[in-house]
Amino acid sequence: MNVVEALKAAIRDIPDFPKPGIMFKDITPILLNAKLCNEITGYILNSISQPFDAIVGVESRGFLFGLTLANKAGVPFIPARKKGKLPGETKAVTYNLEYGTATIEIHKGHLKQGAKVLVHDDLLATGGTAKAAADLVKTLGAEVAAFSFLVDLSFLNGREILKEISENIYSIATY
Repeated sequence: MNVVEALKAAIRDIPDFPKPGIMFKDITPILLNAKLCNEITGYILNSISQPFDAIVGVESRGFLFGLTLANKAGVPFIPARKKGKLPGETKAVTYNLEYGTATIEIHKGHLKQGAKVLVHDDLLATGGTAKAAADLVKTLGAEVAAFSFLVDLSFLNGREILKEISENIYSIATY
């Protein structure tokens, strides 16, 4: 079984979560398989052809593989966290959700001016959260080299939003 098949086999569908009509793609069963986690990390890094200087992982599931990707690539990992979770001076971006707004922050000074950044999250849906992370990267004087995801819910057209920022969008499993 290849990485794509193994990833899809490990993902658990949870109907009506977090609200009725949503089929939630639960990636937590992947974390039970260290070999698969290593294969996923290698697959992502081998897929990305653009150089990058840092990885921004989006809270919270973007941390799961984002830190490992950064360690294997030998680059810094910068968490993009929900408002109020980082202790130092931060820069924030507020963005719209289908049910309200959310705000993410990054510590000021953790991204170098002009750095090329890989934005990583577990899942690409509508693209709003990844776009907000990219906007934050740009606000801090860096640029988005690429995006990476474990899963792309292509029927929600998130890629279309992200293509305005970078054509370099990588995912392993597409639904």
